[in-house]
Amino acid sequence: DQDAIVQAAIREVENNGIVFLDEIDKIAVSDVRGGSVSREGVQRDLLPLIEGTTVSTKHGPVKTDHILFIASGAFHLAKPADLLPELQGRLPIRVELAPLSRDVVIHVVEKFVLQLEAQLMDRNVHIELTDEATDWLAKNGFDELYGARPLARVIQEHIKKPLADDI
Repeated sequence: DQDAIVQAAIREVENNGIVFLDEIDKIAVSDVRGGSVSREGVQRDLLPLIEGTTVSTKHGPVKTDHILFIASGAFHLAKPADLLPELQGRLPIRVELAPLSRDVVIHVVEKFVLQLEAQLMDRNVHIELTDEATDWLAKNGFDELYGARPLARVIQEHIKKPLADDI
């Protein structure tokens, strides 16, 4: 019975749902960046959802009163205090994470290279990195501001492209 399944799903979402808002720092109002009016507007639009309201969906209304909202952000250019006070009050628990250690970054590099090697398995490619190469990738593929995001670009430029040229 499709209707019974939809109603059960809505009940499950209303009682056990989790919404993850990534990069909430991008909508923080700060003197550093422009566009404060639209950023504030986005925050005001989020408020009723987080406070608890009924949202219309194609499957019917969903109440957000008991849905857990989790927000994350880097807050390099802005800070949590740059969010609207009402929004700060609806996200009361703050956890600050420590920067990644060198060992963790090297672990990420090694896993990323293993993943790349698995993608190239059909070409019979094996990638072996020296300690110096792993250190270099960890240093050049990690950025304090962006984390490990540049790693894919660095590996693309220094491992994948030469491999593609050789194959």
